[in-house]
Amino acid sequence: MTKREGSLEAPTRHAVAWRDPGFYDDAALMGEMERVFDICHGCRRCVNLCTTFPTLFDLVDESKTGEVDGVARQDYWKVVDQCYLCDICFMTKCPYVPPHEWNVDFPHLMLRAKAVKFRKGEVRFRDRLLTSTDALGKLSAIPVVAQTVNAANRNAAARGVLQSVLGVDKRRELPPYAPAKFRSRARVAGRWPVRDGERTPGKVAIFSTCYINYNEPGIGHDLVAILNHNEIPAVLARQESCCGMPKLELGDLEGVERLKQRNIPALVELARQGYAILAPVPSCALMFKQELPLLFAGDADVATVAEAMFDPFEYFMLRNRDGLLKTDFKRPLGKVSYHIPCHGRVQNVGQKTRETLQLVPDTQVTTVERCAGHDGTWGVKEEYFDMSMKIGRPVFRQMAQAEPDFISSDCPIAGRHIQQGIRDGGTTLAAEKAHPLTLLRMAYGLEETS
Repeated sequence: MTKREGSLEAPTRHAVAWRDPGFYDDAALMGEMERVFDICHGCRRCVNLCTTFPTLFDLVDESKTGEVDGVARQDYWKVVDQCYLCDICFMTKCPYVPPHEWNVDFPHLMLRAKAVKFRKGEVRFRDRLLTSTDALGKLSAIPVVAQTVNAANRNAAARGVLQSVLGVDKRRELPPYAPAKFRSRARVAGRWPVRDGERTPGKVAIFSTCYINYNEPGIGHDLVAILNHNEIPAVLARQESCCGMPKLELGDLEGVERLKQRNIPALVELARQGYAILAPVPSCALMFKQELPLLFAGDADVATVAEAMFDPFEYFMLRNRDGLLKTDFKRPLGKVSYHIPCHGRVQNVGQKTRETLQLVPDTQVTTVERCAGHDGTWGVKEEYFDMSMKIGRPVFRQMAQAEPDFISSDCPIAGRHIQQGIRDGGTTLAAEKAHPLTLLRMAYGLEETS
């Protein structure tokens, strides 16, 4: 029996020592990867999570010794490149995470390897570009540019050029850019009296995220409509940049720090004023809740923001437990196939989206709790597209089996990926894709905000 299995101690994560020069030492990194890979080889519980572990185990099984010592160290990078830092292996599968004496944190080991690779300059221009979400969003948010980009993304010839030049797979359906940013048209209401709950502040600040701001602002408007309907005063964060998750996944930790320095001063001011901060994309909420506190341990401002950060549905269910969430729903939602994304699961708040949607009368929610395989920029890349679709295949099948009226995921990119996977798999499904915030706005009978 492992220490974790035989103990009541909760799994814990250590701070990432990314400022320590030894963090980037090649020999130390390779030694730690060999140690952890050997533990994983002897366990293999994570074989069905993604392609990272099958890649590792195939390398071991095909080696001359049949053990990790038979794998060429250069081939370790094949494992690293498959990992998209979903954190599920640490959070749900591995029995050897701290406080176990073997101290296995596979995602943070992969992060270290990616940081070493980035510092060496061994990343493509494409990867730097795709993770520069603010720059791409600001350019594409210009109306004529947005129209041109969206048209090009739907054009087979243009997509072929994009694939040959940047390696963005021409088969991947890309999200459109909106001609008007969410922040430019958001109509938040601060006129309501503040009604604090036992578990939640009674006023909200919205960190809209790059995706909501530039790609699907309607989701942000749905959040505002729900808050206004529930008479919860709301404001927008006065300063907002990318949360840093794309840079983290690339291993650009200095880039993460630059974004942290832009975001935290405005957010900590709101937190100290008693606002709950809502981020409507799970990866962004996770970045502030868990990743930044581990990267900047001891930073009091980062810790204060982490305490104030909520997933929207986490916040709604806490309000409901305080008797302050309105349940005057006007429209049933019928059958909803709901996918809980990895970065929602690892926040350890439970299935709050499902619980909220099930408050709506005559609504049946089928939950699929498995990685859909897209993960940020990973699934758009030419070399990983087929793998992303393979990982998502069980999700596509399970989402369609319920013959739902709606397919939904807290992660809007995963929602698009699932919709494409169902259709490309040959399943004819009349279900509409809708974000959970959109579904809740519809259930309240609130009009869509353009």
